[in-house]
Amino acid sequence: MSVRIQTSQNVELEYEPASVGDRILATIIDRLIYLGWAMAWFGLFSLLKLGDDQSMFLMVLTIILPVLLYPLLAEYFLNGQTLGKRAMNIRVVRLDGNKPTLSAYLLRWLLLIIDTGIFTPIVAIIAIAANGKGQRIGDIAAGTTVIKTTKHVKLSQVVYQELPEDYKVTYAEAAQLNDRDIETIRQVLRRRNEELTVQTAEKVSNVLSINNVTEPRTFLLTIINDYTYLASQENN
Repeated sequence: MSVRIQTSQNVELEYEPASVGDRILATIIDRLIYLGWAMAWFGLFSLLKLGDDQSMFLMVLTIILPVLLYPLLAEYFLNGQTLGKRAMNIRVVRLDGNKPTLSAYLLRWLLLIIDTGIFTPIVAIIAIAANGKGQRIGDIAAGTTVIKTTKHVKLSQVVYQELPEDYKVTYAEAAQLNDRDIETIRQVLRRRNEELTVQTAEKVSNVLSINNVTEPRTFLLTIINDYTYLASQENN
């Protein structure tokens, strides 16, 4: 099973959705983090010998609120990953190819109460298994899904695809590159190394003076397609 994402740059990406097992293990890891966090604070409270009112206030402030907000804040600041998701190499993405917004993360977080709270995780498991795109109810509402980060787009479907006649160039600056530059970018994408991909995207955007690059892989694929199209126009 795979998830196809059509971006605003007319680039079609294909990802492998995270399995139910991956997502359950990520949740278990996150809850172990909750447990360790709570135990550390309870140990500190016992040493301080606080009164009941003080203990309750500090418990809410240092344990309950951080645990409740952790999924939302972690995904927002860690590019779609909690620590559990990072350990399992999975990540939240938008189906339209754009970077998830705070409102999308917020919607996923609010609907956790339905997916894994009131009705236990069985609702989320059924939704993910039946949906076909790896989406729980929160994902469906937010237009997101969770994918594996260790298996990316098939370059044979994107890099070497025949571009449509009405293809719209996104980055005309791609014409400043040469065949060797483009081949280097292709080799980077083949390695499926996220850190190297980010570094390459930053380098290319700096060389071409392109700002506001949101998704490195999509950006590099678009540069390749734009260069290919512009080169073909020159040869015609």
